[in-house]
Order: sequence, then structure tokens, then C-alpha cells
Amino acid sequence: MRIREPRTTALIFSSGKMVCTGAKSEEQARLAARKYARIIQKLGFEAHFKEFKIQNMVGSCDVRFHIRLEGLVLSQSHFATYEPELFPGLIYRMTKPKIVLLIFVSGKIVLTGRCCYFHSHFCWPKICRLCVNHHH
Repeated sequence: MRIREPRTTALIFSSGKMVCTGAKSEEQARLAARKYARIIQKLGFEAHFKEFKIQNMVGSCDVRFHIRLEGLVLSQSHFATYEPELFPGLIYRMTKPKIVLLIFVSGKIVLTGRCCYFHSHFCWPKICRLCVNHHH
């Protein structure tokens, strides 16, 4: 099911659980989930809005310079894996906060993980330092 505002998609399961994707913020996700619950109620089902939680967040940025991934993986071998024949990005697993970053030679970075807005902002300075140190 999809709605236009906020622009999201919901996967609704027979168990009664729902996954909402596409929201740009936690507030949008909550609003969209409430709207989906209302739509389901209007269709005649007994739906309740409860146990809302953010499971995963995704963010992205572009540092606007190329990154030497080979050097980055060598200096960060405890946290990073890079196998270009399998996947073009370096996979960097932060432990605190527990976030996974996909770092590409182009300078584009995708952040994903079970985190909150605060955690995502907390990790960017560290990642930017790593990237600057491996500027191509």
C-alpha cells in the first residue's frame, strides 16, 4: 500500500504487523504508520496503532572527492572489508554506534543500521576524517 503524503510504502502482513518504508524522518514514519492504520480501519479491519519503533535508518552523503578504498581497508582492517570483485563499495562496520557504512570510490557514502538521528550525526565526523585521510 502507498500514500502520497508523506510519500511512503507499507508492507502489511497477515500477522497484523506492518513495515513502513520511504519516510524522510522519524516523525514522517510515525505519521505514515498512523495513516495506514486509519486506512485499514476504514476498510473494516480492527487495526490499532501500537508498538511503533524505528528498526532501520538509511542516510547518504557525497564527500565530493574520490577515496582510496584499498588504503582505507588496510588502515581499518578491524572494521572494514573491501572485495571489489564481489561488491564495488567498502563495507565499514562501526561498533559505537552500531552502524554499517558503504563507502564508494566516488566519495558517495550510504549509512544504514538500527540507529537514531543522533547516532547518525555522531558518526559523520569520524567517517569524514577517515575519508579525508584516504583522499584520492
